[in-house]
Amino acid sequence: MADKLIITFNQYTKIVEKLAVEIHKKFKPTVLVGIMRGAAPILDILSRILKLPIAYIVIQSYSGKGMEDKQGELMFAREISSLANEKDFKKVLLIDDLSDTGLTLNKSIEWLKSYPQTKDYIQEVKTACLWKKKSSTFEPDFCPVRLDSDPWIVQPTEHYEEISIDEIIKRN
Repeated sequence: MADKLIITFNQYTKIVEKLAVEIHKKFKPTVLVGIMRGAAPILDILSRILKLPIAYIVIQSYSGKGMEDKQGELMFAREISSLANEKDFKKVLLIDDLSDTGLTLNKSIEWLKSYPQTKDYIQEVKTACLWKKKSSTFEPDFCPVRLDSDPWIVQPTEHYEEISIDEIIKRN
């Protein structure tokens, strides 16, 4: 098992703020597109800081039984979820929480550039994530934390995957 990098909510928001500054200095996107689920909190914070419309791409990696820790075939939702109009997609900033292998970001760029409703409007796509693992072959355009190893990153909300609604009811 890989080492764990445990991130507090305060650390998380500071990294997102560093990402926002990096983006603001070097790129003027017209829309933020997040890869769900990992990008959801990042997208929320960045859209508030940068005052930009957002869109979501939902992707699932299916690995099959006994392969839960491995990257499987990527399945994309049929549609982008967004209230941004087509013309907002001129300069896209594609966001994920991390670059692990790089496959998700690479395939998402391809998918986005061929998506019928926006492909004719996209002039530029840049990428952003909070962490790039050492073994990732993908080089994001914006990334405040470049790791010198490949730890399991335990994000601030990840513990909810291990807890039941009944346990939360008891606590509240």
